[in-house]
Amino acid sequence: MRKLLLVAVAAGLLFAAPANALPRASKLRQDARSLVAAGAPGVIVLARDGSRSVRVAAGSADLTPRTPMLVTDRFRVASITKTFVAAVVLQLVGEGRLSLDDTVERRVPGLVPGGDGITVRQLLNHTSGLFDYLNDGDDTILKPYLRGDVTHVTPPRQIVAVATSHPPHFAPGTQQRYSNTNYIVLGLVVEAVTGDSLSAELRRRILGPLGLRGTTFDATASRVAGRHAHAYAPLGAGGRIIEVNAVSSSLAWAAGALVSTAGDLARFYRALLQGRLLRPDLLAEMEAPVPGGPPGASYGLGLLQTSTLDLEPTYRLPCADSVWGHDGGLGGWSSHAFNSLDGRRQMVVLVNTETLSSKGRRALGRLYSTAFCG
Repeated sequence: MRKLLLVAVAAGLLFAAPANALPRASKLRQDARSLVAAGAPGVIVLARDGSRSVRVAAGSADLTPRTPMLVTDRFRVASITKTFVAAVVLQLVGEGRLSLDDTVERRVPGLVPGGDGITVRQLLNHTSGLFDYLNDGDDTILKPYLRGDVTHVTPPRQIVAVATSHPPHFAPGTQQRYSNTNYIVLGLVVEAVTGDSLSAELRRRILGPLGLRGTTFDATASRVAGRHAHAYAPLGAGGRIIEVNAVSSSLAWAAGALVSTAGDLARFYRALLQGRLLRPDLLAEMEAPVPGGPPGASYGLGLLQTSTLDLEPTYRLPCADSVWGHDGGLGGWSSHAFNSLDGRRQMVVLVNTETLSSKGRRALGRLYSTAFCG
């Protein structure tokens, strides 16, 4: 199973897409089909410029039986969940129920050793130093799923306990290192502050008000409800792909359990970046990336700033020195949602595999360029 990852990317400052840059549906469809021809089972892509949008799908949502991908199919969007969770946390800050300078120990006593030195802000921007329970070399949490027990439920406090059995990578606030553990802790902070489940808070604060009817957060489900893309990953050295559709959402929880659609993701980021979810000062906090992470990375409070996306260090969008949003990978789902800073220009690309050949990655780069630059 592919683990949730943040890709190290280079960040810039400007966005300069040409006027009327929305791509023709025929060109977008051609590039999407090229990606499928290069090895992706299927893909959904949404391109938006102001009030106009184009959405296309190509390939298959399910290979057995072969089922065409639809633009409305649902995806597990993995780490894109982090921006949603960050928005809930910042809303609580705006209501005076939480402070960015509150410590973990104050809000969830006894959860994290040394939690009196880790703040909410440091969790949001990955400067806590906490060990990443998925990516730092301990497969304790993954073992039940790798053995085939895909419905196994892992409580978030158990995840934190495994992560904190390892020493932190550095003193809080001194460096930046992406860790999924940070957002598991943030989910528990939200529940402690509100007295309600993270799922309920996401519905009440974001999913309901924005009308995101295709988006759900389920803490434990191992199957995606409704019409959705099936995820695929290679098995062994021969490269045979297998379906990896079912795995308990508890594995990712607040770090990546959201299921959504391309249209819902675009609506969420547009509302967020245009100031409809947060006060201006809190949105500014979210958009202030912290330097000092992996080479080229630039991460704010649940928001990634990038110009190279996840293809290769030299890849850049031809029309943008900087885009904003998040990406995610979980099992065989790969999700990308990036925007201009004002939220007018948007691109969402959903692919039901994380494993592409070099030819496939080149095709994905062309698709990115067409979707965002026209």
